[in-house]
Amino acid sequence: MVGAIRRTVRRANAARDPERSRAAILEAATAEFARYGLGGARVDRIAARAGANKRMLYYYFGDKDALFRAVLEAAYAEIRASEQALNLLDVPPSEAIAALVRFTFRYYIEHPEFITLLNSANLHRARHIKGSKRARALNSPLIALIGAILERGERDKTFRRGVDPVQLYISIAALGYFYLGNAHTLSAIFGRKLTARRALEQRAAHMVEVVLGYLRH
Repeated sequence: MVGAIRRTVRRANAARDPERSRAAILEAATAEFARYGLGGARVDRIAARAGANKRMLYYYFGDKDALFRAVLEAAYAEIRASEQALNLLDVPPSEAIAALVRFTFRYYIEHPEFITLLNSANLHRARHIKGSKRARALNSPLIALIGAILERGERDKTFRRGVDPVQLYISIAALGYFYLGNAHTLSAIFGRKLTARRALEQRAAHMVEVVLGYLRH
């Protein structure tokens, strides 16, 4: 009885505050999709977790596919905003790239839901973000930023010429994404606990060395 009253109060408050209601649904959906994937996620659970109802969810986001698209866009927005906060143009090119490598790996560690969301999106061949103008708009500034860092590195002769910023970022992401996405099997195969703090520190250092070694070649 008490639980039902609390849910009713939360829904009433949400109705009076659309932005808070939308944010609560998005947060609940992120947790649901990250845990169960798109196929296993249930709108009923998302609504209950958000203290909303399905009608409200459909009003703000449309259907489940549209909600998944919104979750992916929000996930990209969060990581891109965090990257911008690094102020990478304020430090020398080598330091900037090293900081981006470390940040990317740390972000994946601290936000495992980001990896699982991308896994689910790829399972469905990215059909939810192929037509998303927001997703492209969110990611374009990162590539422009990396391009600016590379140009500075070329000018001061610390970096090789002709590096594609898209290819570079994919490599940076892959070095951490594959490691963390396969950490359990890799740990079993090689007899190492690759998720231990020391192992993660070693991996981050290795990633920086690999990327900078390539750029300085």
